[in-house]
Amino acid sequence: MNLRAAFLISLTALVLLSWEGCTTQREEMSFSLRPNILFLFADDQRADTIGAWGNQHIRTPHLDSLVEKGFSFVSNYNLGANGGAVCVPSRAMVNSGLAFFRVQDDLRGAKLLPELLRENGYTTFATGKWHNQEASWLRGFQQGKNIFFGGMSDHTRVPLVDLSQEGALVNERTGDGFSSEMFADAAIEFIEGYEEDEPFYAYVAFTAPHDPRQPPLKFREMYYSSRPPLPGNFMPQHPFQLGNWLTIRDEVLAGWPRTEETISDQLAEYYGLITHLDTQIGRILETLGNSKHAENTVVIYAADHGLAVGSHGLLGKQSVYEHSQKCPLIFAGPGIPNGKSAALTYLLDIFPTVTSLVGIDTPENLDGEDLSAIWKAEEVSVRESLFLAFTDQMRSIRDDRYKLIYYPQINYRQLFNL
Repeated sequence: MNLRAAFLISLTALVLLSWEGCTTQREEMSFSLRPNILFLFADDQRADTIGAWGNQHIRTPHLDSLVEKGFSFVSNYNLGANGGAVCVPSRAMVNSGLAFFRVQDDLRGAKLLPELLRENGYTTFATGKWHNQEASWLRGFQQGKNIFFGGMSDHTRVPLVDLSQEGALVNERTGDGFSSEMFADAAIEFIEGYEEDEPFYAYVAFTAPHDPRQPPLKFREMYYSSRPPLPGNFMPQHPFQLGNWLTIRDEVLAGWPRTEETISDQLAEYYGLITHLDTQIGRILETLGNSKHAENTVVIYAADHGLAVGSHGLLGKQSVYEHSQKCPLIFAGPGIPNGKSAALTYLLDIFPTVTSLVGIDTPENLDGEDLSAIWKAEEVSVRESLFLAFTDQMRSIRDDRYKLIYYPQINYRQLFNL
């Protein structure tokens, strides 16, 4: 081999090595710029129970701060449910991006949002409620503490487990503390201790303000002494039969007809649970703000559906009324402007919005839409109308003004000007 040939081979090798190094550096930089995701998820919270969204009778300073920093979707809904435990299909939809009639409650066969993030380099952590069976949880999460597999519990006696380093669910016990505080404790511990280079996805699913309505004494007395008004659509009794849903557990928490005194007490306790929850959210957000992750974390706040608490004579969520299926949705973090939209959105839009935010391919079969197009001003809305369904008893469609509800079993219709 002559000198010139050797020189050319050496130069080519050097260029290839330099290119490989640049490529690796570029890939690592792209990876490191992916935001962390902190998903805070409430249970049974009506959309009209946030101070910054217009409720002057409730104290939610930390949610108000998220609203002031982030982007609110004020016409957000759970699509509905196939049974009385509305939170089961709701959570299945959130975690799969699929409508409840296209996904199993235990999420068999569905690609989960945490599972997809995990496959794309995210460290996934969860605490709190998972109502879709253990097998699906284990597919999605690598770390977990204070995990509750169930629907509801005494807030001071929540059955909990942890995830071991070997990937097993261990340390079965009854929690020693209040649910919202224990879940916040686990989230804070994770954020404070997270030192990895990979971005994280932290799923923090509270059981408040789901009943039993037993806020700590301070928060109950806060609203007993300064009572919120009854809902504007309060009724002592629902005006017509809703199948067997008027005798479900949610509806027998008070007698018929509903009295103003009873509903006032339940509202005070419900508001107390929300303000106590807000306090725990404040602890988590303060921890995040004091951490090295503060500038690179998107915070999502949502609830799995709403609740009647006296509206239309009902207490529960087994209907397609606004109070039962409308729920909060807020995004805050890097690249997300302050603002709000009345575009019609679903909880199942969270999945494709997150994949868009972190720059990974969105599965093609999802029913949700990417909401980031709205705050980027690329779209005014992602759908012209919104469909709701509850079992075989109720169907509803709404646009930006009108809402029609149809009860096929009794051939009855309601039309509302919203």
